[in-house]
Amino acid sequence: MADAHTENTAPTTHFVVMGVSGSGKSTVAEAIAERLDLPFAEADHFHPKANIDKMSAGTPLTDDDRRPWLESLAEWIGEHDRRGQATVTACSALRRSYRDILRSGAQDVRFLHLAGDTETLARRLHARKGHFMPESLLRSQQATLEPLADDEPGATLDIAPPAEEVIERAARIVAAALGTDADARGPERG
Repeated sequence: MADAHTENTAPTTHFVVMGVSGSGKSTVAEAIAERLDLPFAEADHFHPKANIDKMSAGTPLTDDDRRPWLESLAEWIGEHDRRGQATVTACSALRRSYRDILRSGAQDVRFLHLAGDTETLARRLHARKGHFMPESLLRSQQATLEPLADDEPGATLDIAPPAEEVIERAARIVAAALGTDADARGPERG
């Protein structure tokens, strides 16, 4: 077994579960990471306080606000890539330019775009408690969203089915890319 500090030369695959607020990114990404025992990053935890304050006030972030946030996520992906660890990240990654920054962290970064209609998304946001992203920014995010282009590695998943179905489909995509079993369960966490 390789030392955890040894640099890996083979490319490792990294997965970013993306979409607008309310699409279920965190739920799906965390479930995949747990099921397949992969390191998980919640992009919201990488935001500087100034970004959270802006979003909490209902002010959309600018590209200048997002750049250091995305670069820190790319760095996290790169650190795991050098250790040979595949990862799962939950991140809006709404524009191709944002995804390009995330792809700068490793050679093989793929995206799972969770897509849904405005009604479903608004209903989910309204039901969500304790999150800094207000429902009022949904339309701004939808206007910003650039769906995956044909040359971007990844898949688009409809969020209309029950969450467990979306998680199962996403886990199978990730497991197939990693050459592992989608039914594998990570170690019990206490």
